[in-house]
Amino acid sequence: MADRAAALRAERVPFVHARVVRAQRPTSAKPGDEAIVFGDGTMEGFVGGTCAESTVRAQSLRLLDSGEPLLLRISPEAEEGGSEPAADPDDQGALTVHNPCLSGGTIEIFLEPVVPAPLVLVQGDSPIARALTSVGDLLGYRVTTWDENALTSAPVAAVVIASHGRDEETVVAAALAAQVPYIGLVASRKRGEAVLASMTVTEADSGRVHTPAGLDIGARTPEEVAVSILAEIVAERRRPSGRPVEAPAAEVSASETAIDPVCGMSVAAVDASLHLDHAGTRYWFCGTGCLRAFGAEPASYLSA
Repeated sequence: MADRAAALRAERVPFVHARVVRAQRPTSAKPGDEAIVFGDGTMEGFVGGTCAESTVRAQSLRLLDSGEPLLLRISPEAEEGGSEPAADPDDQGALTVHNPCLSGGTIEIFLEPVVPAPLVLVQGDSPIARALTSVGDLLGYRVTTWDENALTSAPVAAVVIASHGRDEETVVAAALAAQVPYIGLVASRKRGEAVLASMTVTEADSGRVHTPAGLDIGARTPEEVAVSILAEIVAERRRPSGRPVEAPAAEVSASETAIDPVCGMSVAAVDASLHLDHAGTRYWFCGTGCLRAFGAEPASYLSA
């Protein structure tokens, strides 16, 4: 599993590493068991049966957003206050989840999200382009030279064009087509507007290109300009929700989670989770027991 995780890091694939740190009998999982959970909900490894696996999957997908590690405690007995996930008041990095379908004892699993450093592609070999590489590395960004193939091989946080007139339109068009969150053109306002006017782009797409690139901080040197551009990238980047686990299911997008109609658990609404289609609607389940119970008599659970 360590070799697999190292390979995924090298390939810049985001995942969550789950490791069982404590298990009360009877339970199929043992301390040291581990698994990797991917962004689509698929899982490699073993951290317990289908019910525990469902809980780990749902929480892991939320952690990929926040980037924060979590000690997850899954118990077959409800905590005080009901069966909703409850954060430990003494430790914001811990969460207890009641899983009524869990056949074994309580297990504790440490979930560690592994999210690659934001990737910034820089086109050009100007002093500003070189300064972006050195300053970006200090900020924890992975700054590399422009490669159009990278737009489809990995998530790209930003594209900066600092070639001073060389192939600018081509790079801007490719970045717009790839829906890159931040596109910066290093140019004067007048020349930047002229570049965009020479292209066949919509007004909305034109507005997505930052030119002059960077925040107005009075930058003069290449290093100062690089700082202003990276500051704008930081300001424009999507911020984590800050609510990876504590939020009720109602606050999470329906495309991410669903409620098991049998036991009421929140589960990940992804293809890797157990699901069943009934009367044109897809229902999601924490384990095979709930799925079989619903399949045998769906009307009783839907009416409830």
